[in-house]
Amino acid sequence: MQLYSYRTDSFYDEMFLADGRPRPGVELLFKRLTALEDGELERRQAAAERTLLQMGITFNVYGEGAGTEKIWPFDLIPRVVPAAEWDRIERGLRQRVHALNLFIDDIYHEQRILKDKVVPEELVLSARSFRPQCVGLNPPRGVWCHITGTDLVRNSDGQLHVLEDNLRCPSGVSYVLENRQVMKRTFPQVFEATRVRPVTEYSSQLLAMLEHLAPEHVANPRVVVLTPGIHNSAYFEHSFLAQQMGVELVEGRDLVVNEGYVYLRTTKGFERVDVIYRRIDDDFLDPAAFREDSQLGVPGLMEAYRHGRVALANAPGTGIADDKVIYAYVPRIIRYYLGEDSILSNVPTYVCGEEQDRRYVLEHLSELVVKAANESGGYGMLVGPHSTAEQQREFAERIRANPRNYIAQPTLALSRVPVIVGDQIEGRHVDLRPFILYGRDIFVLPGGLTRVALRKGSLVVNSSQGGGSKDTWVLAEDPLEAAEPESNATAFLERQVTC
Repeated sequence: MQLYSYRTDSFYDEMFLADGRPRPGVELLFKRLTALEDGELERRQAAAERTLLQMGITFNVYGEGAGTEKIWPFDLIPRVVPAAEWDRIERGLRQRVHALNLFIDDIYHEQRILKDKVVPEELVLSARSFRPQCVGLNPPRGVWCHITGTDLVRNSDGQLHVLEDNLRCPSGVSYVLENRQVMKRTFPQVFEATRVRPVTEYSSQLLAMLEHLAPEHVANPRVVVLTPGIHNSAYFEHSFLAQQMGVELVEGRDLVVNEGYVYLRTTKGFERVDVIYRRIDDDFLDPAAFREDSQLGVPGLMEAYRHGRVALANAPGTGIADDKVIYAYVPRIIRYYLGEDSILSNVPTYVCGEEQDRRYVLEHLSELVVKAANESGGYGMLVGPHSTAEQQREFAERIRANPRNYIAQPTLALSRVPVIVGDQIEGRHVDLRPFILYGRDIFVLPGGLTRVALRKGSLVVNSSQGGGSKDTWVLAEDPLEAAEPESNATAFLERQVTC
């Protein structure tokens, strides 16, 4: 297995220039990898996979039995992001999340942006994610989108673009932390020789942000993570983050609202809960406010939240900025609230709710990627160049029946990275999901989840559809930034391996 024989196949490659030379900042990694003896890289990849198996790093796939549990796919060759590029990404994400928070607050209060016709009113009020129950809500500290995962892609032009925003219950950060620990174990010399910014502070940053949301008079707030249960696709992450923060992992049946406050059932009796990091969608959060048939939520929770007696992250209603149709207007949203141009540009997007765009999409379905406004995980999507005539006819009918629900984008030549495939190294397409926390200020975790489309030629990176991940190395300008001390995460992993 040799990196020397790797081919970029005319795609933009994250590790190599078009002439085959390693990109600036990757030279040391390339040198170390190419110095390995034959078969060593495969052996270390196998060792990493055994570690993942021992640690039980998994995800659930719906539609396969009763939620089939699978080991998290991981590729050993890291993705490297130069310091200067990361600086631009970080500034762009801070700008975007700040503007989206102002947008959400405006939508549930004065709706100035709708009255000024910057975003069409009918698109917002008809969105499945718009929650009339949230009109007039005032979340603690004025923050709605506490945790965001923004998906970035690089096209053949070499520029990173925002593909979509995830502001409801974004998942994947646990795999960022786990990937780093597996990488440090499997390739300690390479990692230590490269100045990589740490990621281990995420859990402490997350807890600090959640505690910041607690009512003013609470000195030692109790934080819990609310999960739908073990069959949820991200249950491993819910459990992992609760453990890392040292807080309880609870289900709806563990909580009760009494006299306007939320309590946790414990062996010592009922104990007050001040902050809930909820990993349950709005619809199932409170049967008294949203879906009456929900068995996952807590009756009366929204009333307690409305009166400021408990904090929720993310705030209910945040999904309005998660809508893929609203995404098309984010550059206008940034300009409207901040008076600035977007640092990170959108992918060109056709809104099927607009007649001219819809006509173009229907005439070019074989060339475009069509997405449903509120689907995720790569579902509800047509990849035109890889679709059949029958699939195109089906999507044309869907678009005509409900144009508001669809957008379309050009089929991007997503950048690629080297991936270990058997005894070969081949290129596979990737995206990048950085994670942003909005508390006292806006914190962007250095790196994020690099998701890989492991199937040859595929553009779908989601784990439920054959995708995997890589460790993402953000290079530090200052060597002191690269120190990553042992953490609670490391101790947790050690216990998992020895159990």
